[in-house]
Amino acid sequence: MTSSSVPPAATPVHHGLAASLGNIRHLLVKEIISLWRDRALLILVIYAFTAAIYIQANGMVHDLNRATIGVVDEDNSPLSQALQDALLPPRFQPPVALTPAQADTEMDAARYTFVLNFPPEFQSDVLAGRSPKVQLLIDATALMQAGIGAANLTAIFQQEVQTFVARNGRKIATPAELQIRAAFNQGLESSWFTGTMGLISNITMLSVLLAGAALIREREHGTLEHLLVLPVRPSQIMLAKIFANGAFILACTLFAILVILQLIMQMQISGSILLFMAGTALYLFFTASLGIFLGTLAGSMPQFGLLFFLIVLPMNMLSGGFTPLESMPQWLQMAMQVSPSTQFVSFAQAILYRGAGLDIVWPRFLATFAVGMVFYGIALARFRSFLASQQ
Repeated sequence: MTSSSVPPAATPVHHGLAASLGNIRHLLVKEIISLWRDRALLILVIYAFTAAIYIQANGMVHDLNRATIGVVDEDNSPLSQALQDALLPPRFQPPVALTPAQADTEMDAARYTFVLNFPPEFQSDVLAGRSPKVQLLIDATALMQAGIGAANLTAIFQQEVQTFVARNGRKIATPAELQIRAAFNQGLESSWFTGTMGLISNITMLSVLLAGAALIREREHGTLEHLLVLPVRPSQIMLAKIFANGAFILACTLFAILVILQLIMQMQISGSILLFMAGTALYLFFTASLGIFLGTLAGSMPQFGLLFFLIVLPMNMLSGGFTPLESMPQWLQMAMQVSPSTQFVSFAQAILYRGAGLDIVWPRFLATFAVGMVFYGIALARFRSFLASQQ
């Protein structure tokens, strides 16, 4: 048998460190070129880290904004008028005068979120210290506006009544006074929170999607068979996909922080961006491994999409970014502590919002790295079996 009859798969494989690094480098370049040629996916990722973050931050406003309010004023006193004048934009639209007969009809028609009803002799009863009752009707189908608006209206009433009574030479005795000091976000800008959580959510979803799509793209284009005859190991192929897609997501993350959050949205980042990027790199090691693992299970992109919805979306929603972990059932809190997505949300908020340093977040970093290494081993074993089945 001549040497030319030896199949390519029998070519000796050099396992030295320099040879491994060289193989990974060449495969890394191939992955970057493949990603660059997939223009549709590239545009989706760029949109997710630019316009999508800005739209989510400013489109889903958690503050009271332009709430509709009607007023039934049966007192027509300076105090009731002062209270109406205190309902200022942008939290409220200008109050609309209603008659008592119109109040229920307008609420049933969902024209107003709030309807205030000042009783007769309201001002006289306040000055006499008789504590009159003011009725507030709330359309609770708009749940977020209803809860925030009720608190805002309570605060406005207390302040305006106390100011009016003080001007008339009387005092209202209060057993205690609550002094509020807002930390880390003194302006209470909800867009800072929603924008950052949108970025964190996109990091998770896009890193899994890119890694899984890279493997499925190899199989659909027939280039996976070419890799199988090259003197490369499965670990080198997998690491190249992790590093290439992870580096691209990391670059998009840095751009989103510097340009979208800081420059455009004027968000005040308290902690070290470099420390956050280091933690994100550890997290991307896990998510890219997860993407490759799902790619080995799925036979096509539609199947991969179904697995993505079943695994990644619940993991993302239960990570603590959308709903605090404390509000979840105790067993679910304990289960989600194992998930790197929970650790990622925790140290991201600590660094970006509260300025935490490595001395505070290192346990979260360590947990993310440990679970990432375990899952990398599981994904690599599955990837080896997958490659063996393709031969």
